[in-house]
Amino acid sequence: MALVNFRREAKTPARPPVNGKMTALLEGASVEVMPRTAAKVESFAPLFAKGSRVYIAHIDGTPIEEMLATAKRLRDEGFEPMPHFPARIIRDEAQLNDWVARYRGEAGVEQALLLGGGVAEPKGEFHCAMQMIETGAFDGFARLHVAGHPEGNRDIDPNGGEAEVMAALKLKQDFANRTDADMAIATQFAFEAGPIRDWAKRLEANGIEMPVHLGIAGPAKLQTLLKFAIACGVGPSLKVLQKRARDVTKLLMPFEPTELLADLAADCPSNIEAVHFFPLGGITATANWIAEQRGHE
Repeated sequence: MALVNFRREAKTPARPPVNGKMTALLEGASVEVMPRTAAKVESFAPLFAKGSRVYIAHIDGTPIEEMLATAKRLRDEGFEPMPHFPARIIRDEAQLNDWVARYRGEAGVEQALLLGGGVAEPKGEFHCAMQMIETGAFDGFARLHVAGHPEGNRDIDPNGGEAEVMAALKLKQDFANRTDADMAIATQFAFEAGPIRDWAKRLEANGIEMPVHLGIAGPAKLQTLLKFAIACGVGPSLKVLQKRARDVTKLLMPFEPTELLADLAADCPSNIEAVHFFPLGGITATANWIAEQRGHE
């Protein structure tokens, strides 16, 4: 089934051969939206396979009503909504329980991404995902995802390294081990396969067995990616974009994750279960790129 159908001229060049390993890696791919970007999409049905997981990013200041409406719309269109729960923007346990109840009751939400959130100072009693988990608010959810950072996170480890980030993941792994929670790690995006492989190996060495849903930036203008990469704290792999920016012949060309995913698919760590797309260049552009890589007509 086509993700997006376009009429072609007779002389359109043939597509390159489908990369079978990449196609396998793209099975079960998810995508992230915000209420304001989702509102610009007339229908998600032609873009992604029915049942696909769609994360809904909760940016500080977004009314919960907009989050709920987006989740309900995605559910009604046949998708699996996974809203973000950013600990530092949630006032207290009462508000957390209210959000959970409303998501479940109004949009049939059964999956959630739990993360610290992008604000410097907590607005209430929570500062990390583990605190929310321990309230029991998510008991009975089908899936819980938590944040991962292949290149570290300066908000958590301000002096560099990953000691605190890894310690936080160990706590979540311990929770998964002693409960029946179906958990996975959803990561920040990166631009180089080597650091991703190294991080995946370090997870295993530290006894972290939760599968990884690897964050990938969808096709976008180079300037757009650089802006988001710097804002999101992408680490050493940022040099891939910086090197491309120095090549004036490529400066205006969209950057696509083809080379990164082909490299990764050729020798993919066993704990990487799926790919999660950040559609920084637009939801439709990401959907079209996925369709092309999977050989859909």
